Order: sequence, then structure tokens, then C-alpha cells
Amino acid sequence: MVMRGGTSKGAYFVAGELPDDPDERDSLLARVMGSPDPRQIDGIGGAHPLTSKVAVVSRSAEPEIDVDYLFLQVGVDDGSVGDQQNCGNLLAGVGQFAMERRLIEIAGDEAHVRIRMVNSDSVATATFPLDAGLPAYDGDTAISGVPGTAAEVQLDFEATAGSTCGALLPTGAIADVIDGIEATCIDNGMPTVVLRAAALGIAGDESPAALEANELFRRRLENIRLRAGELMNLGDVSTMTVPKMTLVSAPRAGGSICTRTFIPHRCHDAIGVLGAVSVATALRLPGGVGSDLLEPGDDPDLVQIEHPTGTFAARVELADGPAGPVVGRSGIVRTARKLFDGLVFPKSPAFPTSASHQGRA
Repeated sequence: MVMRGGTSKGAYFVAGELPDDPDERDSLLARVMGSPDPRQIDGIGGAHPLTSKVAVVSRSAEPEIDVDYLFLQVGVDDGSVGDQQNCGNLLAGVGQFAMERRLIEIAGDEAHVRIRMVNSDSVATATFPLDAGLPAYDGDTAISGVPGTAAEVQLDFEATAGSTCGALLPTGAIADVIDGIEATCIDNGMPTVVLRAAALGIAGDESPAALEANELFRRRLENIRLRAGELMNLGDVSTMTVPKMTLVSAPRAGGSICTRTFIPHRCHDAIGVLGAVSVATALRLPGGVGSDLLEPGDDPDLVQIEHPTGTFAARVELADGPAGPVVGRSGIVRTARKLFDGLVFPKSPAFPTSASHQGRA
């Protein structure tokens, strides 16, 4: 099934319908998407990282969890398949997909689906409306980066702090200096490096295309990312999709902060769900890089994050702990929609494997 989740789009599969061997599975998914090819012309990918994503869903063996969700990022140009990160946008459609495939059944007017995010072994609860026992997709909720409106999907995250790097602040400091630039390295569901745009000679409100065309800036940003990866306990991140890099500057459109995010080499047209949660957390930490630029609103827990195509609201509740701030509840609102349900016919592998698959997407 192909679904839009938040501001991303991807192919959703039941785990049992894919090869058990991870290498065979990844080869199949790259061919399903049409990678490696910048146009992904021979597959169903959309020639962009935000539309070359996969959700693998199964019933959970844990009694208090409904479904397990593995996210896989398929590289457009290189055909790589990575599991180093979560995707909170595709997460917005996981509960609905599970109901569509009868992995779970829920009665009533509203579903509350507890989802284990396999990539980080953390839990999120998705809440969305139902109509006659199936997900309702129509509604009046609008999110930036998606035309029109759809049914609201509330995502609430549990214990995401340090889920990939082992700690909310994996370097042990609220701020570090990397290659002469002050940065906050944080993991509240997505390993992220927050930097002031001005420190890199950037205004912070440039278009994604303009930033991607600035080769000198991009080389320096990548140098910082590689060093940050080591400091964040991620090792050599040269072939990894984390950490994400977010530049912050003063808000321009009535929000709390203006951002530009690299994921990690393309500039995001918006900002990822868990990336937004991590950035909001960094900005709310006393001494976090960019916290001095934050324009507080009436609700201190809510951070309105401006991005190239609109605004993303992320709620982060902080409490005082014995060793510093502790993250409580984190939540955001997304929408999702079923786009297509059917069979996908991947190109045959260059070298035959032990099995050939025709996947139901």
C-alpha cells in the first residue's frame, strides 16, 4: 500500500510478505523504488528522499503493544537501504495501515494504536478517527507542506530521549564547539545537530535550492556532521542518514524559530517529525544553541517551528531531574491518507537470489 504520512510518502508492507533475509529484503525494496537512479524511473519512488521510504509493519509480540514498525530509508541515487533512524511522518499512517491489513481490529469512533518503533525500540501512540471499523481519512486538519485537509492524527511519544544515541545529550554537554561552530547535539527520537545559521554565514531563510547550491557551505556542514556523529556515539556516519543538521535563526512568520534542515545532504522542504521534536527540545533547554532566538508563545511547551513550506508545531514537556532537564511527554499532530493499494512489480535482480518476489504494497 502506498500512503502519505505527514509530509512524506512511502510504501507500506506487512513484514511477512517480504523476504526474511535483510539483504534480500533490502535488494527487493531498492528495486521496488527504482534505485539507484536519480529519477527512480523504473520504480515507484518519487526521486526524493521524502518519497523513497518504506514502512514494514507486523503484529507485536509484546502484550501492551499493538504493532511493530520498522522504517527503512531507500537511497535515491545509490540504492542504499538504511535503518539507522525513525520516520515520524510515515509513523502517522502505520496504525491505519495495520487496520487496513487486519493486523488489528478496533471498534468505536476513535483508534488508539500503540506502536513500537523498531529502529529505536521506543513507543508512540497514534490516535485517529474511525468510520465503520476502518480508518477515516477525510477531515479538516491542515498541516504545512500538504495541500488541503485530512483527518487529524495525534502522535504521542514515550521515552524517546536517547533512543538512538543513548542519552538526550549524547556528548554530555548542552553545547559543544565543532570545527569552530557552537552546536547542540541532541537525541529526542532523532539524532540532530542544532546550529545558528549566522555562525555558518547563512541568513537562515534561504530556499532549499539555494542552500544546496552553496558547495562551500555544504562541505563545511558535512565536516561538522561527521565530527558530531563521532561525538554522539554514532561512529562513522559518512554513509548514514543521521545525524540531521538543523540551522536556526530568528522567526520571520510569527512562529517561535526559523529552521532549515539537512537530511543529511538534501535540504528538507519542511522538517521531519522526530527532528522537529528534537529541535524543539534543544531550543527549550537552558543554554541550548539557538534558545536565545526562540520567541516564546502563550504555551511554553509549544514550539512553532518555521520551515521552507510553513510551520510545524511540536509540544515538548520538560521537568527538572537530578542530573538536569528530563523530557516528559512529546506530541505532534499529523495527517495521513491511503493513496494506492495493489501489487508492485519490481525489476528482476541483476544477480538471481534464492527467491523472486512480487510484493503487495
